Amino acid sequence: MTAAAIGTLAEAPPEAGRTRWRDGEEARGLAMISPTLLYALALLFLPVLIVIAYSFWTQDYLTIDRTVTLENYRQALTEPIYRDLFIRSLWISLAVSIVTVVFSYPIAWFISFHGGVHKNLWLFLVTVPCWTSYLLRVMSWKVILGYGGVMNTGLKSLGIIEQPLTSLLYNSNAVVITLVHSWAAFAILPIYVSLQKIDRSLIEAARDLGDSRLRAFLRVTLPLSLPGVISAFLIVMIPTVGDYVTPRLVGGKDGVMIATAIQAQFGKAANWPLGAALSVTTMILVSLVAAAVVLGLRSVVRRIR
Repeated sequence: MTAAAIGTLAEAPPEAGRTRWRDGEEARGLAMISPTLLYALALLFLPVLIVIAYSFWTQDYLTIDRTVTLENYRQALTEPIYRDLFIRSLWISLAVSIVTVVFSYPIAWFISFHGGVHKNLWLFLVTVPCWTSYLLRVMSWKVILGYGGVMNTGLKSLGIIEQPLTSLLYNSNAVVITLVHSWAAFAILPIYVSLQKIDRSLIEAARDLGDSRLRAFLRVTLPLSLPGVISAFLIVMIPTVGDYVTPRLVGGKDGVMIATAIQAQFGKAANWPLGAALSVTTMILVSLVAAAVVLGLRSVVRRIR
């Protein structure tokens, strides 16, 4: 840029820059999306703000006392039943997320690297289970794992067991199995997208420099696909920790999660402030655990490299 041009810009009043910005494409684009953006933010944040406000109030039958108090949080964090439900919900959610990602990664890797011209067909097959109702998929596992279900019948016909097993259903393991199947497609897709973005020449360069297939995978493919792995982990973990239908149908008393207690407070107990406090506490705990897991994954990948 010449000295004359610099001088012209320096002499230009600030209003001229603002006018150019208002007349530019950025301003027109922002003006176009602003109503939709504000509407989406309102739908996202207003319910959360209302729940947070309720969590600091108290309720006596149908009367809401809007005096700010931390009693609901004290009860949510100190009552043994709620503490056990928090721990169980986080454990089940972590187990489901880890198992889902571990099983989904090879499928996504196969489709990305060996799908060839049939990649779209494979992706289509991955999403087929999502065409059916979520409730129907959960009920199908109830049939598979039941006392007279497919699993027990198959094991008996093979001579592995003499009597049907009662430990397959109505426990936390059944909840984990059902949730892994229900959320597998949502983990495969982000991992696949991340793998597709990897420059294959980087893997070829690692092999040319003497790396084995495993070492090239650990040093190149896995680190570059980490954003997809993290996205898949969060996509699975955040919804499953508050799942209500699956524990209700296949969990039994040993598979009850915190969502059941929250529903009870908003329903039969008619204690909305306590239900709101349980909800907010769940959100905070999930956020902390998710952040710790993401940082841990990044640290592990850095050490592998």
